[in-house]
Amino acid sequence: MYAVSVHEICKQYRLGQFKQGDTMLREAIVSAFRGRRGRGQEEILHALSGVTFDVSQGEVVGLIGRNGAGKSTLLKVLSRITYPTSGSYTTNGRLSAMLEVGTGFHEELTGRENVFMNGSIMGMRKAEIAGKIDQIVAFAGIERFIDTPIKRYSSGMRLRLGFAVAAHLDPDILLVDEVLAVGDAEFQKKCLDSMGEMRGGGRTVIFVSHNMAAVENLCQRVIWIDKGRVHMDGPAQDVVRAYMATFSSAQSGAADLAAINSRVGTGEAKFLGTDFLDRQGQTLNFVRSGDALTLRLRTHLSEMIPDLHVGVEIRNEMGLMMAASNNWMTGPSLVRVPAGDYNFDLEIDALHLMPGRYFLTLWLKGPDSRNYDLLENCLIMDVETSDYYGTGRGIDPNFGMMFLPARWRADSRLSGQP
Repeated sequence: MYAVSVHEICKQYRLGQFKQGDTMLREAIVSAFRGRRGRGQEEILHALSGVTFDVSQGEVVGLIGRNGAGKSTLLKVLSRITYPTSGSYTTNGRLSAMLEVGTGFHEELTGRENVFMNGSIMGMRKAEIAGKIDQIVAFAGIERFIDTPIKRYSSGMRLRLGFAVAAHLDPDILLVDEVLAVGDAEFQKKCLDSMGEMRGGGRTVIFVSHNMAAVENLCQRVIWIDKGRVHMDGPAQDVVRAYMATFSSAQSGAADLAAINSRVGTGEAKFLGTDFLDRQGQTLNFVRSGDALTLRLRTHLSEMIPDLHVGVEIRNEMGLMMAASNNWMTGPSLVRVPAGDYNFDLEIDALHLMPGRYFLTLWLKGPDSRNYDLLENCLIMDVETSDYYGTGRGIDPNFGMMFLPARWRADSRLSGQP
């Protein structure tokens, strides 16, 4: 018997229209207020298009794909948060889901009350939940706040409690969506250890993450979703390598980004291209560990942007974030930027990355975190070794993931020693 069986699942959304079957009163009111203005402009979004797969009991399966590929929609279907437009699926056993920060929590209830509420929804008796409450609170690390209303929790506290509840109420099937995207390193390790224990305990886990190192370490099998379809399903290492190989449009030097189709965003601002430059503004055809580097982002704004945020993320071949920078964090503020073409330069004093291949993600966002343009892993940056320390030995990638701009000093009494 399969723990999860999915057959030809399709999910469509009607954009800009009130859909029959929606139950939100405010949606009905807005639809009535707009009247016929939206009619004739209906757009169908195919979030899932004929997804089929089976997951055996006790299997830990990774679900990977670009933003907007349909991964989160699929988990929402499996957890009955939304219903498929067509197709069918079955789940055998008690299912728990950690899909978004705070999903399933009632704002006015305390953390403790929310734990009992979630357990009751899963069909557990009060005595069963009471027997787990101490473990849940300890795992989440919120002992002082467990009797405080959830509405006063930070996003990190919500995440920790949400995962603790999902993992400790004895689910047969656990659905996890990007739990490693929020939280500190210690909590992320707890999550991975917990999912590893579930694998050993015969529970079924479907794990969505952009962290390919975690996916490959935790899962023996990976399903790659692309544009709402299953693109590849097989051994974790094979699928992850094939997925990462599809990224990038160019290496160091200059790249034309205008023609990339796999972008996500509303389009009021777009990337046109990039240039890798040295301190003198000359094009770099290769980058070395420790070198100064300017990454120039060429953009076009089709209208005035009230508060523009520009960001760059650097990941290794396993999808692990190595560094990130954006003008919201470092300045300058870009307020009321008129329509036009602009260059934005990220000036890196010294690139403290080990030799190897890296992928760059670029984004343009608004003040409400709306994506104007998001290009995931759109550039390859190959970093070469260098004699940064002046010893003639070069920087060795076997000595870590990044190198330190540091020097050793020996006791003065040892000067002149062989």
